[in-house]
Amino acid sequence: MHFIYGLIGMVIGGAMVIYADALLNTFGRMDFFDHWLGTFGGTRLGYKLIGLIVFFLSLIMFIGLFDNFMYWALSPLLGPAQRTF
Repeated sequence: MHFIYGLIGMVIGGAMVIYADALLNTFGRMDFFDHWLGTFGGTRLGYKLIGLIVFFLSLIMFIGLFDNFMYWALSPLLGPAQRTF
């Protein structure tokens, strides 16, 4: 099942990167992205960054390494917790 979810997520993430202008026209500008990522193209760049993050996490899910990646990414917060999977 992770194969299908990963494939769907990669399509959605790729579409977010390709159609960032359409997302900008549909949802409008975000003040946070405009402030921190530039004055005039910050929102578009923010939509593309979100799309890349969705694509990357979906790719990891697609190849079956999502559990290992999340354990690695969250290991500083979890401390010496034991892996149970």
